[in-house]
Amino acid sequence: MKEKRFSVEQMVGILKQAEAGVSVTGVIRKAGTSEQTFYRWKAKYAGLEVYQVRQMAQLQEENLRLKRLVADRTLDTTMLKDVLSKNGEAFAAWT
Repeated sequence: MKEKRFSVEQMVGILKQAEAGVSVTGVIRKAGTSEQTFYRWKAKYAGLEVYQVRQMAQLQEENLRLKRLVADRTLDTTMLKDVLSKNGEAFAAWT
């Protein structure tokens, strides 16, 4: 996974500077980032505080973990049903 160059505090700080009235060009030049990156951050983090961004990241990680758990359980259930149906067919053929 690619290492992030800016921390959450830095990203939010850069956005706050632009909100305070500093020109976007000046902010991105000072930060050493591109205009595209700035607007991507703005779309994702505009109006949020640092703790809210961290909380959002935690919730996304937890959501991903829960989705994996559900997928694993669904796979287990499907495999068990498949095995049971095959065992039932084999038992019926044997008798």
